[in-house]
Amino acid sequence: MPVLRLLRRNLVVIAGLLTLAYMILPNVVVMVFSFNKPNGRFNYAWQRFSLDAWKDPCGVADLCGSLSLSLRIAFWATLGATALGTMIAFALVRYRFRARGAINALIFLPMAMPEVVMAASLLTLFLNMGAELGFWTVLIAHVMFCLSFVVTAVKARVMSMDPRLEEAARDLYAGPLQTFLRVTLPIAAPGIAAGALLAFALSFDDFIITNFNAGSTVTFPMFVWGSAQRGTPVQINVIGTAMFVIAVAVVLLGQLIANRRKSRAGK
Repeated sequence: MPVLRLLRRNLVVIAGLLTLAYMILPNVVVMVFSFNKPNGRFNYAWQRFSLDAWKDPCGVADLCGSLSLSLRIAFWATLGATALGTMIAFALVRYRFRARGAINALIFLPMAMPEVVMAASLLTLFLNMGAELGFWTVLIAHVMFCLSFVVTAVKARVMSMDPRLEEAARDLYAGPLQTFLRVTLPIAAPGIAAGALLAFALSFDDFIITNFNAGSTVTFPMFVWGSAQRGTPVQINVIGTAMFVIAVAVVLLGQLIANRRKSRAGK
């Protein structure tokens, strides 16, 4: 039958579209309910269309404060994890030293370990050190668990680099710093950017590790969890929709820039 033939020929495409729809569906629900005006405290049933929440996204007490705190933590955690992770990735790929294999294995430990175990371990460490739980303990914890993801992303990119390009730069009398800035870094940039974006998303979204080590500090995920016990305000959906749209825009912009570079290189 023609229909069966069509399905067989496009089975992979259909499966991919269904998977994409499955992944995007929760975000669509969040978007739709950001325009809802519920009668009670819970924004779980559609009542009527309204732009009130969009006009006043900070209308709920402490919402924008927790959002600002999460953005600051995510920014500094991304900066620290990206800088350290990039150096570690280059060291693991380019140099031979003792315990290199053990370090390679340990890098994956935070990725494989359950978050609740890591959270409890970090809490024990901070309490034994006498550290006051708050912004800095959360930041240190976020840098630690984001580091593995950055190393993995950058390492994959560095391993695929052609060393002959750097050799050619040195043959043309480029110094070590000039070679790194003009050849090595631009080639490794996509992997570094991917690791940084992943670190930012993980840090901003984290709840378990943050909840253990935050003390009285309240980040945006913790605010959402606390609000869900009393009644979810529509403004949470507004912030979630805005973050999703920004993330998609960044990805599309990066893809557009990459396609333009490829087209220029092809010419």
